[in-house]
Amino acid sequence: MNTPQREVPADDPFAGLPLLIPVPQAAQLLGISRAAAYRFARAGELPTKRLGRRVYVVSAKLREFIETEDEAA
Repeated sequence: MNTPQREVPADDPFAGLPLLIPVPQAAQLLGISRAAAYRFARAGELPTKRLGRRVYVVSAKLREFIETEDEAA
């Protein structure tokens, strides 16, 4: 049972990312400061998961978040 794969452009910054990425790495991908990324995560604007005391951004949901934000603009 194979699931269809989406075509990923060669310049896709999300290609090869793990399922969870640290907030500072997500900030770098988004082009925002580390502090701003933590503020967005705390406000619930970034899709996050907590593992212990650490906060990670869910990379698949981050892509969806960015794509829906682009459509709204």
